[in-house]
Amino acid sequence: MERLMSPVLLITLLAGSTIVSLGQESQVAPSSGPRAALLRQLDDAATKLASLAEATPQEKYSWRPGEGVRSTSEVFMHVAGGNYLIAQAVGAKAPAGLNREMEKISDKAKVIETLKHSFDHVRQALLTTADADLGKETKLFGRPTTVGAVFLALVTHGHEHLGQSIAYARMNNITPPWTAARQAPQPAPANP
Repeated sequence: MERLMSPVLLITLLAGSTIVSLGQESQVAPSSGPRAALLRQLDDAATKLASLAEATPQEKYSWRPGEGVRSTSEVFMHVAGGNYLIAQAVGAKAPAGLNREMEKISDKAKVIETLKHSFDHVRQALLTTADADLGKETKLFGRPTTVGAVFLALVTHGHEHLGQSIAYARMNNITPPWTAARQAPQPAPANP
């Protein structure tokens, strides 16, 4: 009797074949070294921005602190656009149709999806870059720099706008989810 492949194994194999077909060196996150440090910071910004976007009600996505300043959704979409644009300096091709108009997207589900995909895009680019390649020369916005400096710019850009998003949330009485989790009362330990 022929045995069917488990869905988990099938997905794993398909993902693996995609990785091999792309010809990438390694997609395993390093545990130490410069890429590991960059990945930790990138993942921190990605996780916090996504959770803050999820915690923000749809009606607050159009809120802005003043005239001529980005709205809540525009900040999230600016980060996503920056992730795609800046990563091009290390050879990570942006999706077709990317332009400044993407900042006008204000549907919460679409904003969150785009934000998460953009961080996945940067993470993939970093995973497939060798530590030895971080010192290679490239250009960012027409200026000479290194591959490592481009990834550092991506990480700092994410954290810069994370801070901005936290301020926006606080002005709208939204507690960042990671702060709310720390402030939540802890259950008393059960008696054995």
